[in-house]
Amino acid sequence: MQTVGIICEYNPLHLGHQKQIIRIREEFGSNCAVVCAMSGNFVQRGAPAIIDKSIRAKAAVMCGADLVLELPLTTSLSSAEGFAAGGVTLLSRLCDILCFGSETGNASSLLEAAEALMSSGFSSLLRTELATGKSFPAARQAALEAMGLATSILTSPNDILGVEYCKAILSQNSSMVPFPIRRKGSYHAQEPDPENPSATALRNRMLSAGEWQSFLPASVCQLFEEAPLHSPKAGEKAILARLRTMTDAEFEALPYGSEGLWRKLMHESRQQATLEEIIASVKSKRYTRTRLDRMIMCAFLGITQSNMEAEVPYYRVLAFSDRGRTLLKSEKEANCFRNSGQKVDHPYWSLEKRAGDLYGLFSVKGLDPPGAEENRRVAYLP
Repeated sequence: MQTVGIICEYNPLHLGHQKQIIRIREEFGSNCAVVCAMSGNFVQRGAPAIIDKSIRAKAAVMCGADLVLELPLTTSLSSAEGFAAGGVTLLSRLCDILCFGSETGNASSLLEAAEALMSSGFSSLLRTELATGKSFPAARQAALEAMGLATSILTSPNDILGVEYCKAILSQNSSMVPFPIRRKGSYHAQEPDPENPSATALRNRMLSAGEWQSFLPASVCQLFEEAPLHSPKAGEKAILARLRTMTDAEFEALPYGSEGLWRKLMHESRQQATLEEIIASVKSKRYTRTRLDRMIMCAFLGITQSNMEAEVPYYRVLAFSDRGRTLLKSEKEANCFRNSGQKVDHPYWSLEKRAGDLYGLFSVKGLDPPGAEENRRVAYLP
């Protein structure tokens, strides 16, 4: 039996995600196992997930996944490189194949770009381009052009992440084989495409009371309709309270604060009234919006650079089917997997608990109470 991994957020899970699982079974057989490594309550763009991770994990199994594991909090709030590396590390324990969406859908091209980015020649060229003041994406593209490589593959969001997946597979000597599926439609579209909706458009509709149900699998609509929604805006005052009371040392300890960025964020947090004003004052060609969003979310959650660099002691199991349960039982290092909600005597558990308690402050309609992490249960769907 082949085991296929998906690194995902399902924020929210939509028809395009279901199509990916269907395609996997068409390609590798109905008996293959599908394992999802899914972001928890905070996602890679530095925001709270619109719906709680337990509900999203249950929806994934309802749509054909066999096992849903939670990406560590520090992985979910990493850059694209760290996000990909953390996901590959987790799924390499269980999976033969890594499936992901890609604008090109060409595994050879993605691997070629990954190898170029990992070369010593690229590193020196990148430093040269960054020294001119270019943003990281622009400097990366210029460095690859200087090497004589086509860079169109690094202009689309799914391809960029796909290259990072391939880099992680190569650097970790993972036995997983990349299997990109061509993704149609725009990743950041503000209006959902009927066949390939963007999660961005669906979140906007869900938060503005628009129609979104037709873009989700029918089997999960009721589950999502009954779920409390969460948004960055709902928690803005809580974030501002944290930023306004942080010490200089706490700002300096943040991830993504190199080159003096932590000082700029600290200064503007003590000058500006709103989060948008803070971000607008700090953002530049060099520092992208998503980097700042992740940095601010890490500040709110109390995540330091040391936390980001620390080894993750275990992985959470959020949901599984019968096939997923069999897969877990066959894993020789099963001790690295812990049930959702299971208390562990480790500093990482304290970080998880704090993040779980603070997630409730982003609830759109009334605040969620603390203590959600301790009360979680694994969703079993036979």
